[in-house]
Amino acid sequence: MLPNTGKLAGCTVFITGASRGIGKAIALKAAKDGANIVIAAKTAQAHPKLAGTIYTAAEEIKAAGGKALPCVVDVRDEQQISSAVEKAVEKFGGIDILVNNASAISLTNTLETPTKKVDLMMNINTRGTYLTSKACIPYLKKSKIAHILNLSPPLNLNPLWFKQHCAYTIAKYGMSMCVLGMAEEFKGEIAVNALWPKTAIYTAAMDMLGGSGIESQCRKVDIMADAAYCIFKKPKSFTGNFIIDENILKEEGIKNFDVYAVTPGHPLLPDFFLDEQPVTVTKEPATHGALPELKEKEAQPPPKPRSGAVEGTFRIVKDSLSDDIVKATQAIYQFELSGEDGGTWFLDLKSKGGNVGHGEPSDRADVVMSMSTDDFVKMFSGKLKPTIAFMSGRLKIKGNMALAIKLEKLMNQMNARL
Repeated sequence: MLPNTGKLAGCTVFITGASRGIGKAIALKAAKDGANIVIAAKTAQAHPKLAGTIYTAAEEIKAAGGKALPCVVDVRDEQQISSAVEKAVEKFGGIDILVNNASAISLTNTLETPTKKVDLMMNINTRGTYLTSKACIPYLKKSKIAHILNLSPPLNLNPLWFKQHCAYTIAKYGMSMCVLGMAEEFKGEIAVNALWPKTAIYTAAMDMLGGSGIESQCRKVDIMADAAYCIFKKPKSFTGNFIIDENILKEEGIKNFDVYAVTPGHPLLPDFFLDEQPVTVTKEPATHGALPELKEKEAQPPPKPRSGAVEGTFRIVKDSLSDDIVKATQAIYQFELSGEDGGTWFLDLKSKGGNVGHGEPSDRADVVMSMSTDDFVKMFSGKLKPTIAFMSGRLKIKGNMALAIKLEKLMNQMNARL
């Protein structure tokens, strides 16, 4: 873990989405220096599924040694942003650092993303970041520290990151494009950078996306808080960078990253927008700044599955079904499998007792999954995590993502038998 230096004592840090997760972790790290934290977030009353409000975060910040100003802010509302900025300046005398952390996510393809979700992601991620930056910039210009930090990825134009969730990618990349533009526009006055994790980070949002058991493949929010702290210590001339958390901490001399793992020693899930597979970097990328040159790997033919492996897998799945599983799941899954022993298969977890079979289900499927037969067998036997298959493009999902996550939980229960 990175020790505090006290450098942020008395500084005012305005953080959107700071009531929980990474935003709150960054707030607590700065609070240990004695910073003033403006908690600009929506949650004023306890959420049934997500822990934390702006007021509970404020109490934690005070306990850590900082001062707190909780403000109800929906970044889609320009008036709420302006009001929070005015209150911050009135209470603390200015703004030294802005962290654009608030973000919305829907990992759905074009036809499966309702307009309401598209608007939500565009308005929170891109527009919210732009408007909050615009409101804070006049005060940041007066600061000796003057940092804007957007929690957004490097601008990786590999189509892999667009085809599964185009709207989400556009919305996140909008935040990154704010970095590109504003870093140049305010060069010498304000440092504007982006920070993104190398691996998945365990938050309430990740719990909802990845389901039970995902935490063992994640790092804790502390790694992002420490990386952000490193950036805030740097001068205004450090600007226009797309920083990966692990890289900047290595530069600070951190060698043991197990301390950041939820489950030390467990394989970690790579985060979105960073090419792990199927694209490799042909030259060593700079830690900051320039985007790496990318080169497609030559396609390797997938190894042939065992003879009748898919049919055998479904047979074991059928033997594992029960009324309790059907009642808990209430979904029909269709599998489009390429390769030997492939074709269309279904898993019906709506009908009494459940059913499996070759061909299309009698009722419309809630989720359609497309993959190779080999990956299908690996997934059901626990050798390939569905989340990793999806993020690397080996698994395509159409339909209800929440029900797809339910299937992953079911797979975990069946792994011992497959």
